[in-house]
Amino acid sequence: MRVVLDTNILCSALLTPGSLTDRLYQAWREGRFQLLTSEEQMEEFRRVTRHPHLRPFIEPAAAGAMHNELRLLAVLIEKLPAVDASRDPADNFLLAMAQAGEAEVLVTGDKHDLLSLGSFQRTRIVTARHFLGQLSEKKKRLPKRPAGASRRRKRKTPR
Repeated sequence: MRVVLDTNILCSALLTPGSLTDRLYQAWREGRFQLLTSEEQMEEFRRVTRHPHLRPFIEPAAAGAMHNELRLLAVLIEKLPAVDASRDPADNFLLAMAQAGEAEVLVTGDKHDLLSLGSFQRTRIVTARHFLGQLSEKKKRLPKRPAGASRRRKRKTPR
């Protein structure tokens, strides 16, 4: 599943370890969904985590580690289309990421602008709580492997 996490979700995960947003970030690190990002988001993340009002609450090493993980492990969307669908023009790059990256879900805490859209093209726009609920339901439906079972399928024909 391809997902865009709003920068506010990423920053919230840094600010509140163990929170819903942190659990969502950890779910990505566990490989439960594919995260999309862009240079625009990376720049916004750097700017926000260095903001004087947030700086006392964010460990620079933690912000740097998250930035490096995003850069190395997330899918980088390079060419963003022009999008003008949000009431807040600063949020349009997130919608452009969702469109260009063919995201199924955009997760945000922005009630007034992004969440009020409900969806954008084929992308559902939801809260962290809603998406974590979806991930939990999906995990419950997966059959459990017996202890020692391999994730790889065995070949049916001999070599």
